[in-house]
Amino acid sequence: MSEDISVTDAYSKGSTAFMGMEMLVAPGALVPRPETELLGTTAVDVLHKMNLPAPRVVDMCCGAGNLACAIAHHVPAATVWASDLTDACVEATHRNIVHHGLVGRVSVLKGDLFEALSTLLPQGTIDLIVCNPPYISEKRLEGDRSHLVALEPREAFAAGPYGIAIHMRVVKDALRYLRVGGALLFEVGLGQDRQVASLMERSRGYENIAAVTNLTGEARVVLGYAKPQP
Repeated sequence: MSEDISVTDAYSKGSTAFMGMEMLVAPGALVPRPETELLGTTAVDVLHKMNLPAPRVVDMCCGAGNLACAIAHHVPAATVWASDLTDACVEATHRNIVHHGLVGRVSVLKGDLFEALSTLLPQGTIDLIVCNPPYISEKRLEGDRSHLVALEPREAFAAGPYGIAIHMRVVKDALRYLRVGGALLFEVGLGQDRQVASLMERSRGYENIAAVTNLTGEARVVLGYAKPQP
């Protein structure tokens, strides 16, 4: 089944499966992809290893809220704040929060990356930030990936000339909110893992930077941990 047909089918059904959960979907918000489950399961594993009594999590670029809801479901002690830029994504996330009975543990706000959270979350208090940002270059969206924007919103894919414009901003801004030892996790496109790991290294704000591969050996997640700032 082609990706286009899968997206059409999900929109037609009004839902899709993600990490063993039914996620509601609607036009205007990216349909959750199976490959993003690696980001979700890695985040859950990191939180379990942290073994905190009440972890505080941010889902940046939340889309339909699939990561926020899945993390909250699999880590019952977690509180999650989700954020995205469009009304459609905020509405889709809210529907999934209600659908899974997570009101009170997961909240969603509208804003440009951390803008919506800036007055809500004290700096240095977040244990984990997960981000599945747009990561396709403008050139590819005009070329071999143009089919993607036929069905789903362009802002869910477009990420500047090199496909890492959002990664660049989040790497910098996340340091204000992560506690020392807190983790930042990204989904990355094929071949982008070294670029994103290099962004984290050059920021000098992260340590223990690593890539996580899927079952076929492709690096699709990059993570690092906030280190003490001078």
